[in-house]
Amino acid sequence: MKNPLVSELLFKIADLLEMQDVQFKPNAYRAAARAVEGMSKDIETEWKEGRLYEIPGIGRGIGEKIEELLATGCSSYYDEMKKKMPMDVDTLMNIEGLGPKKIMVLYKKLKIKNIEELKKAAETRKIQKLEGFGEKSEKKILHAIDVLKKSSGRMLLGFALPIADELVKELKKSKLANKVAIAGSARRMRETIGDLDILVTSSKPKEISEIFCSMSAVQDVLAKGGTRSSVRLVNGLQVDLRVLPEAEYGSALMYFTGSKDHNVALRRIAIGKKMKLSEYGLFKNNKQIAGKTEEEVYAVLGMQYIEPEIRENTGEIALAVQKKLPKLVEQKDILSDLQMHTKWSDGKNTMEEMAVKAAQIGHKYIAITDHAGALVIANSMDGKRIIKYAEEIDKINKKSSVHILKGAEVNITKDGKLDVLDSSLKLLDIVLASVHANFLMTKEDMTKRLLKVMDNRYVCVMAHPTGRKIRTKEGFELDFPAIFEKAKQRNIALEIDCHPERTDLSDIHVRAAVEAGCKLSIGTDAHAAEQMDFIRAGVGTARRGWAKKSDIINTMPLDKMVKFLAR
Repeated sequence: MKNPLVSELLFKIADLLEMQDVQFKPNAYRAAARAVEGMSKDIETEWKEGRLYEIPGIGRGIGEKIEELLATGCSSYYDEMKKKMPMDVDTLMNIEGLGPKKIMVLYKKLKIKNIEELKKAAETRKIQKLEGFGEKSEKKILHAIDVLKKSSGRMLLGFALPIADELVKELKKSKLANKVAIAGSARRMRETIGDLDILVTSSKPKEISEIFCSMSAVQDVLAKGGTRSSVRLVNGLQVDLRVLPEAEYGSALMYFTGSKDHNVALRRIAIGKKMKLSEYGLFKNNKQIAGKTEEEVYAVLGMQYIEPEIRENTGEIALAVQKKLPKLVEQKDILSDLQMHTKWSDGKNTMEEMAVKAAQIGHKYIAITDHAGALVIANSMDGKRIIKYAEEIDKINKKSSVHILKGAEVNITKDGKLDVLDSSLKLLDIVLASVHANFLMTKEDMTKRLLKVMDNRYVCVMAHPTGRKIRTKEGFELDFPAIFEKAKQRNIALEIDCHPERTDLSDIHVRAAVEAGCKLSIGTDAHAAEQMDFIRAGVGTARRGWAKKSDIINTMPLDKMVKFLAR
């Protein structure tokens, strides 16, 4: 689907228009971008079938920009606008706290055109002197630059998976590929990926390579051959295709899945057994004895099959030799999504539309958790609206095939309280507590803040517990053993917010939480129906953290979930 590509372009055009002080148009482009972002249908299909202008907010002017992008993979309008800007807009817009207006202030006052000049100005304390900034803003800018550099050139997993799925689907559609699989860090469900690796088996390698290089999402062909081809997609992502013989498919899939450290450990085990392991197979006395499937390679090495997500050489090898690996939670185990937002706060879809999407995914129930409290920017609900909100969910539940739990995401105040009265919270089935302000606290103070709110009898889930955003903001420091102990004591679930920009908790913290005996909740934080598909990445993060079915509350049937929440 090219929906993310289109919505991203519209948002970027809106930013450029705002920087040029154009009135009204930025809001129109952002409204159209949000409409595209929230679509459950493929915008390219809608365009080809003549329904583009039926999408809310898309008139002739915006529609023409979309048509050009879908037809050519680029936008002359955007390119021309960007050329007129004296600064590197794309990079500067990725710095947390910098919007179009602030970027223009930095240029007009300090002639800052790129990230290097921004960093130098912040280090020499020139930015804090500008109106609208200050010392804290300057420190946040420096921190955001460091975070951005760490993630530079990588795509967020939740956005990469649908792209990978479309490529696999197109290759399978050709009928020339016998087996098709995604390998690399995407298969291991790393939170960001640098590129995509696709492995296929085919009796017609040249033909399948030709199809791969001519797919609709391809912008540039970097290399084309009978066994290996490489392309760059319109969104900049590089994809490599390898065409393999059936006998080597399993060993190659292991090799290209990685991780490097895991593969090195496997090769050492093979050497210890007087064998040789490579991408071409497992050999003894120069004779291939395994390689057709991953399962047979592990078996011949005397090991239990190791799931791709935990192939990081962090203890899985020894447990596989002992045949003691845990059975990880699977996608089929997930019965619900426990964080999402609708038009009642800052979401794009109605409650009914979210329930319909949930049914399509296969969920048995969901928790709608619109914002409540003093978070004005998110159109948060006050006590009076919560009453009407709960009544509306009760009405929908009478006719919906997917049961809706009445929930809310409530802001945690600086002093560790919820900014919604208990009299309102008791109307809800599930309460998520989360930090949305006052991030710059010490590790000790932030830990005290969260521990205090966990004493509130209505808190069921700690949402995105570290507050991080992968590209722009590192999570705040916490005393995790203390948080885990409190969560376990109070029977509060810690969330894996699987929106691609968060993945919070991370896989590392998930594993620590599992080892501490905590329960975990998976929520997509969807603000549009289509974003509920992020649940897959959340399951991937849970698996990377060695979580079992019993560790994840989303695996509970509704009756058990209700009891858990009532506790």
